Amino acid sequence: MRLLNPETDLDAFFSRVAGAPERVLFLDYDGTLAPFHPDPSLAVPYPFVPARLKALTGDRATRVVIVSGRPLGELRPLLESVSHHEAWGAHGWEHHTAEAGMRRFEPEAAALRQLTLAEAPARLLESEGARVERKLASVAMHWRGLPEAQARELGERIVRAWKEIADANVELLPFEGGMELRVRGRTKAHAVLEVLQRTSPDAACAYLGDDVTDEDAFNAIKDRGLAVLVGAELRRSAADLWIRPPQELERFLVRWADAARDGP
Repeated sequence: MRLLNPETDLDAFFSRVAGAPERVLFLDYDGTLAPFHPDPSLAVPYPFVPARLKALTGDRATRVVIVSGRPLGELRPLLESVSHHEAWGAHGWEHHTAEAGMRRFEPEAAALRQLTLAEAPARLLESEGARVERKLASVAMHWRGLPEAQARELGERIVRAWKEIADANVELLPFEGGMELRVRGRTKAHAVLEVLQRTSPDAACAYLGDDVTDEDAFNAIKDRGLAVLVGAELRRSAADLWIRPPQELERFLVRWADAARDGP
């Protein structure tokens, strides 16, 4: 573990976890709870994740919230072994709880037309190894697993095509192993802020994520909790702490569980 914010005191944070009347742990999925896989349907959690999260959800004061860029319909089979209380998908455009079911926020019609326009040049690159995914509020092109030179070329070509479409309605966003054209208006930060609105001001909170798409969430949680970058390599980030998976990720989850067990 490495502190990225010199003002962060981990011992003080976990003491806060122990003493808090309410706790919220936000977790990204791909690259955080599960290693990346060229076939996203095979991106299963690290072996220790199911047991560690089951222990956390067994604590009545802790709420576990999954926040992913993936559509929840695609992610649901992978979450069957991952204990959690609620899940947000498609960068905050989808929300699901067992109590309320599925809720979706619909993008404006003009933005959806632009996504349809953007999908066409991306589909042309599928024959060259790209994988294209149309989501509720974005179009993503993946090149994870391809040779570096091929991936770079595909990325450059789709950026040229999508730059002509990006405007006040939609924006270009790189992520690990791909590029996305996303409707403006909602991000992972919206998921964090909505959860925090119904959470006690005295709650202990943390957000763990690996990607550039998690930076909005890191900034959103700054005033209320700990922002944790998860990844094998350090990159520029607004996070307070950097941990390497899988060992340091498990260590963090264990320390949270131990603090919660010692708490009120």
